[in-house]
Amino acid sequence: MLRTLILLLFSGLASHFPNQTSTLPRLKVSDNHRFLVTEDGKPFFYLGDTAWELFHRCNREEADMYLRKRAEQGFNVVQAVALAELDGLNTPNPYGATPLTDNDPTKPNEKYFQHVDYIIQRAALHGIYIALLPTWGDKLYKHSWGTGPEIFTPENAQIFGKWIGTRYKNQTNIIWVLGGDRNPRPDTDDIEVWRQMAAGIAEGVGGQDKALMTFHPQPARPGGSSNWFHQDEWLDFNMHQTGHCANQPTYELIKNDYNLLPVKPTLDGEPLYEDHPNCFNAKELGHSLPEDFRRIMYWNVFAGGFGQTYGCHDVWQMYTNDKTPVNQPLRPWPKALDLPGGNQVKHLKNLMLSRPFLSRVPAPSMVLTAQTHDHTYTIATRDQSGAYAMIYFPTGQPAEIDLRTLTGSRLKPWWYDPRTGNAIAGENFSKEDSRTFTPPTSGKGNDWVLVIDDSQKEFGKPGKL
Repeated sequence: MLRTLILLLFSGLASHFPNQTSTLPRLKVSDNHRFLVTEDGKPFFYLGDTAWELFHRCNREEADMYLRKRAEQGFNVVQAVALAELDGLNTPNPYGATPLTDNDPTKPNEKYFQHVDYIIQRAALHGIYIALLPTWGDKLYKHSWGTGPEIFTPENAQIFGKWIGTRYKNQTNIIWVLGGDRNPRPDTDDIEVWRQMAAGIAEGVGGQDKALMTFHPQPARPGGSSNWFHQDEWLDFNMHQTGHCANQPTYELIKNDYNLLPVKPTLDGEPLYEDHPNCFNAKELGHSLPEDFRRIMYWNVFAGGFGQTYGCHDVWQMYTNDKTPVNQPLRPWPKALDLPGGNQVKHLKNLMLSRPFLSRVPAPSMVLTAQTHDHTYTIATRDQSGAYAMIYFPTGQPAEIDLRTLTGSRLKPWWYDPRTGNAIAGENFSKEDSRTFTPPTSGKGNDWVLVIDDSQKEFGKPGKL
């Protein structure tokens, strides 16, 4: 009896200790350099959530609740920052710890990083990868809205990078993200700071091949991270921040990086957030609506993105009523976890993985109807061999679709609902050069995906995994 009680006690305590972890397969770039896959070659659709302040503002119970909820909603990546944005150096975490001694990057505070350890390892138990930003960009350049202080130089960036890389070298659920909402300034050593941090991380984890890395910029053109680092060996995939405005042609940014050489995967790591003031102008434009960021997400993935990040304005800052609000959040973050968008984005991941994923290519020329670059823009993607195609109709308006690149003498159409994940099967039809398709409903918020399969292929119902 005593032995049983002791075992029960330790099993209960184990969940509170950071060394209780589950090993996820490491991620790597696919052989065709367009996607991410697990180390055993399985396709990985990056469905990220933005939780920049997770390590800084959440205690362990809150972090567990957050990770459990997002895992249930289908997310497999969480983007979070070690040296956080909102006075992350001087305002302590819930346990009274700040990340650095004397704000010196060469003197990390063990107590603070034990909390980071715990959350990263708990994420692994929930099947979630952490896209880990070692620091927010204001620790290099405050700009007009950052708190700072500015503490990084090329020398201490390398030291900090090596330290944090070494700390997490055995943690298999890490994606490294440099930058943190700052673009390198010309005629400064900003680029060198990031390169040295990347070099330190690679050394710490035991080699460049063990450090999957990217860079999170501010909105930029013509690309994102590619504007500065595309040729750098450490940059494994490109990341964009497409900004917090609806109706911007974000697919053009993805297209730019998709066409660069050498070929590297690309995705949007920060789109318009749910509950965010549209273009930072809530008074005139209101806050974002689910159809606004659904449109952006489907546009980006169909343009060639290997995944997509979602974000909620209340959640990234872990806003509660006792916190100073940033840009008019609408509700406390625990309530915001159940907003429509957080429950809808899994339908995009499920749809893309329901068909051969690693052979998918952008197919804008399939849309024959004349278009304008606004919220009605219809976009297509297809299997490289022609086994299937998907066409996204943002407002349910009809469009003529070129079918010549598809295989099979007979084709099977489906209408897929991005709001619910339901699919409606249509009647098989004989292949022709083109056909005009009309979605089941139309108008703002009535977005649909047309899936067209070679009827001889056994793909099953779209989105059903």
